[in-house]
Amino acid sequence: MTHPSRFLLPVLLAFATVAAPVQAQQIDGIVAVVDESVVLQSELDRAVANVRAQYANDPNALPPDDVLRRQVLDRLVLLKLQVARANESGIRVSDAELDQATQAVMQQNQMTPDDFRRRIEAEGLSFEEFRRNLRDELLVQRLQQQLTRSRVSVSDAEVDNAIANGAGGSGEQVQIANILIALPDGATPEQAQTGLTKAQGVKDLIASGEMDFAAAAARYSDGPNALEGGTLGWRSYDEIPPLFANVVRDLPPGGVTDPIRGPSGYTLLQVIDRREAQRQIATQYHARGILIRTSEVVSPEQAKQRIDAARARIVGGDDFAEVAREVSEDTSTRAEGGDMGWFEENAWGGAVAAQLTALEDGGLSQPFQSDVGWHLIERLGSRQQDVTEELRRNQVREAIGRRKSEEEYERFLRQLRGEAYVDVRLAGAAADSSASTATP
Repeated sequence: MTHPSRFLLPVLLAFATVAAPVQAQQIDGIVAVVDESVVLQSELDRAVANVRAQYANDPNALPPDDVLRRQVLDRLVLLKLQVARANESGIRVSDAELDQATQAVMQQNQMTPDDFRRRIEAEGLSFEEFRRNLRDELLVQRLQQQLTRSRVSVSDAEVDNAIANGAGGSGEQVQIANILIALPDGATPEQAQTGLTKAQGVKDLIASGEMDFAAAAARYSDGPNALEGGTLGWRSYDEIPPLFANVVRDLPPGGVTDPIRGPSGYTLLQVIDRREAQRQIATQYHARGILIRTSEVVSPEQAKQRIDAARARIVGGDDFAEVAREVSEDTSTRAEGGDMGWFEENAWGGAVAAQLTALEDGGLSQPFQSDVGWHLIERLGSRQQDVTEELRRNQVREAIGRRKSEEEYERFLRQLRGEAYVDVRLAGAAADSSASTATP
């Protein structure tokens, strides 16, 4: 699960919804019917008001009211569809997990519990309503993880091929933003031309200086990140679909691409900044270990006695490797005389790491306990190792996985939206209610 500290309080409040009681629905207007659920006028009003509050210092960056309300309504509709699918799939968030996520939000926003509650109430939201919203966000995260985990994999061959074609070679990352002019699935040539004309018009506004990219994104983009100025954050080229990466690679900071036709419509991309990754140097250790496991039949006291006996033999002159082969219960190292190879500090857990850093090369630890049993460690050596290439492979693998996951989930969202019954009753929004939410 994505760590809950990623949640920013303004974002959560911006799209807060309220589970209104049945009697309230009879007097509160309905702006959209979403399968068996509804979006109430009060929900939309609250979400729009909170978005406006975020832009209080720069209100001109927001699109016209009708466009803003349509964008916010699209998000609320998609959120309800995802939460419903998560519930249907048996995904749950326990109260303990919700408590942990709530605490993380408070810490990230550097608020005491009392300040946190006051801030929420100032936005017209009760604490319980906030927790319901946070639970929904966690459900959506887990739905995305469950779906992509079952559908997305990255093979060694894919990593090798990506590196052979230059992936991760320079270690360069780009900070980018996008504007999406969405097209419906199976768009006609006329619809495609209209989209292209609109995308080119938006670029002309930016090029003339009449509007900066972030303001244009907030006003015109159909992407889910429109109200964040279209920002997509820092990405390596491996995290950008090749169709876009090839164009972005040669674009200077501040530059904006021509409209690019993608699976979801026409996209404008801006390179905000570039940075080079530094070479990564890590301390690695070479050690040997002996483990006596605790279990239902071997108490911690018995395991301690056995590890004490093993240490006494080694101190008395017996070879560590021979003792390890005889008594160690670590099946991954016993045959090698306890040799753990070269590894980074925390690779074998915190208990082992604490001993390693306290020893000198050639030193033998005292017996120590972990959650699996009693250990003995001999530190054979240490070194500073350039792990840039290893990290490069890991980063390329992760980048390919993230890109494939994003693409897969965007396909899922389009399918989910296309199969759902959505009756938009907001004036001026119905014609745009099928707009894609894909991002490059």
